[in-house]
Amino acid sequence: MHKWLHVLALLTVILVFSASFILLQRVIGITSPWLAILLMFYLLGLARVAEPLLMLSMPGALRKLHPWEREGNMHRWLAVRAFGQLLRRTPLRYLNSGVYLSKSHSDPLKVRLQAESGEAAHFWAAVLLTFYIGYMWFKGEWSVVGYLLLVQIVVNLYPILHLRFVRGRLDRLITRMRLNQYRENSR
Repeated sequence: MHKWLHVLALLTVILVFSASFILLQRVIGITSPWLAILLMFYLLGLARVAEPLLMLSMPGALRKLHPWEREGNMHRWLAVRAFGQLLRRTPLRYLNSGVYLSKSHSDPLKVRLQAESGEAAHFWAAVLLTFYIGYMWFKGEWSVVGYLLLVQIVVNLYPILHLRFVRGRLDRLITRMRLNQYRENSR
């Protein structure tokens, strides 16, 4: 797709999201938990539409993978792999199909970039929702805090953990491919 079409699509989505946000906040109120969840989904949607033009990244201190994220024992204990299987085997896969190696996405480096961008989108959406959770905590709305924490875990935390695990697997694959290429070139 041409760059100007991506820009047009992004501007259209921004316009539609802005209009619906303004209309909804008038109806349900600016402090509504539903509006906070909607804003979180808007951020995720905008990040996805903007990806051809701008890929989000994690803050530098959080970007590097830790050994426990690469090994997978913690992922098994937290059922992150089961979450990943749920994503792969349901229509949820199409929310970001670019993070899976396939015939149309065969370059592991590009898939890794997509995974990192998706991880960053969920991170920034989590930051946004965390501020609202703090606001509800301050107000003493404990049931709202509980529900929003559940949303935070399912919509942001588990996707982040899963995408970090995917990045670790892709890093190993890329390293093996480079090593094989080096061996073939040195013959």
